[in-house]
Amino acid sequence: MMLAQLINDGSPVVRKELVVALSHLVVQYESNFCTVALQFMEEEKNYAVPSPANTLEPGNLTPVRDSPAIPRLRSVNSYTNIRAATTARNLNKSLQNLNLNEEGGPVAFSPGNLSTSSSASSTLGSPDNDEYILSFETVDKMRRVSSYSSLNSLIGVSFNSVYTQIWRVLLHLAADPFPEVSDLAMKVLNSIAYKALSLSLSPQASINARPQRILDSGSLTQSAPASPTSKGTHIHQAGGSPPMPSASSSSLTNEVPKPPIRGGEQPPPRPPYTPTLGGQAPHSHQFPRTRKMFDKGPSGSDQAGDDADDPGGHKAYMNANLSTGLCDWSAKYFAQPVMKVPEEHDVESQVRKEREWRFLRNNRVRRQSHVITQRGVTRLDDQIFINRNPGVPSVVKFHPFNPCIAVADKDSICFWDWEKGERLDYFYNGNPRYTRITAMEYLNGHDCSLLLTATDDGALRIWKNFADQRNPEMVTAWQGLSDMLPTTRGLARRVSIYLDRTKGQGGAGMVVDWEQETGLLMASGDVRVIRIWDTEREMKVQDIPTGADSCVTSLSCDSQRSLIAAGLGDGSVRIYDRRMGPNECRVMTYREHTSWVVKAHLQKQVDGNIISVSVDGDVRFFELRAPDSVNVLQTVKGLTALDIHPQANLFACGSMNQFIAVYNAAGDIISNIKYYDGFMGQRIGAISCLAFHPYWPHLAVGSNDYYMSIYSAEKRLR
Repeated sequence: MMLAQLINDGSPVVRKELVVALSHLVVQYESNFCTVALQFMEEEKNYAVPSPANTLEPGNLTPVRDSPAIPRLRSVNSYTNIRAATTARNLNKSLQNLNLNEEGGPVAFSPGNLSTSSSASSTLGSPDNDEYILSFETVDKMRRVSSYSSLNSLIGVSFNSVYTQIWRVLLHLAADPFPEVSDLAMKVLNSIAYKALSLSLSPQASINARPQRILDSGSLTQSAPASPTSKGTHIHQAGGSPPMPSASSSSLTNEVPKPPIRGGEQPPPRPPYTPTLGGQAPHSHQFPRTRKMFDKGPSGSDQAGDDADDPGGHKAYMNANLSTGLCDWSAKYFAQPVMKVPEEHDVESQVRKEREWRFLRNNRVRRQSHVITQRGVTRLDDQIFINRNPGVPSVVKFHPFNPCIAVADKDSICFWDWEKGERLDYFYNGNPRYTRITAMEYLNGHDCSLLLTATDDGALRIWKNFADQRNPEMVTAWQGLSDMLPTTRGLARRVSIYLDRTKGQGGAGMVVDWEQETGLLMASGDVRVIRIWDTEREMKVQDIPTGADSCVTSLSCDSQRSLIAAGLGDGSVRIYDRRMGPNECRVMTYREHTSWVVKAHLQKQVDGNIISVSVDGDVRFFELRAPDSVNVLQTVKGLTALDIHPQANLFACGSMNQFIAVYNAAGDIISNIKYYDGFMGQRIGAISCLAFHPYWPHLAVGSNDYYMSIYSAEKRLR
C-alpha cells in the first residue's frame, strides 16, 4: 500500500489527513474491520506475550529463546510489519481485560464468555466517553514489546488482506509521537473496538459462540464488498484465483448437505440458523456472501438490531469528530493580503526590536568568549553552579546565548538558570514508558529557540515556549527512525557501561546532529542508516547506509564540506560525503579503536581534523587526507561520557569511577575533579553525561546522584 508509507512522513498535517482518509474507508467497510478485530482477539488468546523482564537481559538487545510452548514462527520482510502486528495483539489484549471474573482477574476472551448482563454492559462504553476502550498506556506497551514478541501475531490473520494492513497502519498511527495524530487514530480504533464488542455481545453471538477463523486472504476478501473501481486481480494480492467452495468454505456459510428432491415435491423450507450450545456461530454468518456494490454490511433486522445496540451512533460520531481543519486554515491563510509588510520587517514593531536585541546579545557573547578562549584556559575546576535535578541526568545541553541549561532525564526536561541558580521549568516530554531521551539539540538558538528531543524509539519532538516562558508547547513530532529497537540508555547501563560495551552489548539509542546553516538534521542510532531530514520541508531527503553491522554511537557533520563523521559500536570511525550516491558515499573508514566509540567530533574549520575517543580511553586525531591517525593520546579507561569544546582546544572525560578529567589538545590534564565544592564537599557520583558550552569555557556535568554542576575557568564568569 502506498498510503502506508505516509505513516513516517515528517509532517503531522499529512499524517492527520491520512487518518481521516482511512476513517472513511473504515466506515465504508465497517463489518470487515470488525471481523479483523475479532480475529485478532481470537489469536491473542492463543499467543501469550512474554514479559520484558524474562525476555531481555539487562544491557542486552538479544531476546532469550522462546519457550517450548510458543511455536516457531515464519519470518517477515520488515520491522514495520512486526511492530504493527504487535500493536494489534496488544489492542486485543486490552479488550480481553475488559471482562473480569469475580476475583478481579482477567478471563480469556471469547464471545462465549461475554454476556449481556448489566456488569458487562457497564464495562463497555460508547466511543464518545472520556475513557477509551483502548488506552494510551496500551499503545505504549505495543511499542515496548514490538522487539521481542511481535512475531507471534503474524500467524492466523490474513497477511495479504487489505483490511488487516489498514488495521496495522491505524495501530501505527495510534502510537504516533504527535498527540493530535494519535488522538484521531485512537478514535477510529476505539470506534471499531466498540462495534466489535457490541457484535460479540449481541444475542446472536452471545451463546458460547466464537468468530470463525479467517482461513486465508481469499476467504477474507471474497466476502468483502467490492469497490466501485476495483477488479478481482486487485483484491487477491497473494496471487492465484479466488478460493473454490470446499469443506472449510462451506463451514463459513453453515451449509449442510441437502436431501434429494423428488418429482412433484417442494423443497423443505430452510430453518433459521440457531446455534447449539457450545457450537460455533461464525461472525461471517451475519453477512451474505453475495452483496450489492455499495452495501455496508448486514441489512434488515440484523442491521436494525445492531443500530439499537449502538446508542451513541458511533458512525456519526466518527464522521463528526474526525476532521483536521486543513481546508478552513488554508482558506483563512490565502485570504490574507499578499502585499502586507511582515511584522518583523517593520522597524517600529516589537518583534523587530526584540530581534535586534537578540542580535546584539549574541554578538556580545561571541566577542567576550572569544577573548577568553584565545587567552588560553589553564584550569577548569571553579564550580559556578550546583543543584539537584528532579531525575537522573541523561542528556545535558547549554543554550548558546541564554544563561540556560536543559537537563533531560528518562522522560522529562528540566531548565536551569545557571547564573541565578534557579529552576526555570520542568515538563514531560511525552515519550512512552520504557523509552528514554537520548539526545537534545537547540534549533535556531540565535533567535526564537526551539528544543529538539530524540528518544530511543526513533521519535523526534520539537518544543517551543520553554524555560522562562513556562508554557511549553509541542511544535511538531515525527518518527525520525522507523526501524529502531527500543533500548534503555539509563543509569544501570551507564554504571556498567565499560563491561557491557566490551562485550558488545547495550545500545546507543538515537543520536542526532543539527546543521543550523542548512536546516538539515542527521539522525541515526540502533539502525544501519544515517537519515537526513530537511526540517523546513518536513521530509526525508537522504538515507546513507553505514555499511556496518553495529550501531552508530556518535554523529558530527560539517556543512561547508558536506561531510559526516560517525562513530560506531565496533570501534570504527567512518566518514561519509552526502553529495555522493549511497554506494559511494563512504569515503574513509578508520579501524584503530578496538572498543565502543564514545565520541567522534568533526572540527568545523576548513582543514579541521577528526577527534574520536573510545571507551578504552584512547583519543585519536585523524586527518582526512591520511589513512591513519596523526596523533594518539591515552586517558583513563571506563569512560561513560565525553565532550569536545568547539572553540577552545579542550576535551573532558567522565568516568564511572566518579571523577572528571579535562585535557588540552596536547594531552595534558588541566583539571581533575573528584569532589563538589564546600567545606564538607562530598565525592561526585558516577558521571552520566557532560557537555561544553558552545562559546564559554563552561563544563556541565550530570551524575547518578541526581546532581547537576557547572565548572568554569573563572568564578562568576559573565
